[in-house]
Amino acid sequence: MMSRSIWLVSGVHLGTVKKDDNVCFSLQPMTRWYIASNQTTKNTAPAEGDENATDRSSYHHGDLRRALIEAAAGLVEESGPAGFSLREVARRAGVSHAAPAHHFGSTKGLLTAVASEGFELLTAAMRQARHGVEDPADQLRAVGRAYVSVSLGNAGHAAVMFRSDIVDHDDEFFAACGLDSYGQLQQTIEAIRDTYNPDLDVELVCKLVWSTAQGIVTLHSDFGPLDERRDVRTLELTQLLDGLVDLLLDGIRPR
Repeated sequence: MMSRSIWLVSGVHLGTVKKDDNVCFSLQPMTRWYIASNQTTKNTAPAEGDENATDRSSYHHGDLRRALIEAAAGLVEESGPAGFSLREVARRAGVSHAAPAHHFGSTKGLLTAVASEGFELLTAAMRQARHGVEDPADQLRAVGRAYVSVSLGNAGHAAVMFRSDIVDHDDEFFAACGLDSYGQLQQTIEAIRDTYNPDLDVELVCKLVWSTAQGIVTLHSDFGPLDERRDVRTLELTQLLDGLVDLLLDGIRPR
């Protein structure tokens, strides 16, 4: 199985993740994460006349796929999905204009890879947030913070993760990545059920929590101007998130 590593954008290595592994890193609000393949290839000279010579010589460590995903996520973050083009991704990655299509097949293929990586990042962060936390209520707070932190710190990924019009939701790897993320939340809610309320509808609460977290990600920047017009205090992002989780927990616990 190929392993993947979690890195800070500064280049500090934070750990290696495999299926069902725990990853040890400190979650920081608004931190950007990226995933890099641990595979390497030999730095061999390209054959004469090889149309992919520029790509392989520029990325002799086997990072071309990673470079294209990173460039694609950056472009989406800056220009939105509407401003996305494979040619611009290639320019940013410093490779031939044919490289993105060669590796991903199409625009949808590359954006699906970006979205899949977004869920990988989310799963790793949620798993680590839960690790070592005994109280399921505290687990839920930590998972909520992880969700918002990863989404806001990786806006290019977050912008495409739920876009069925530009991402192939039938892609098996994409679907597996999404289910892994949802599974982290589901395990947390199941622990809350087992601890606080045996009659809790886990599926319903999972959808409520996910919708709440995604709503914060989508709307948080609009709350400030709205609160200013209404002359009310704007809550810090963590205060808002923790307050909503507390309201949710009050509704979950039996009276």
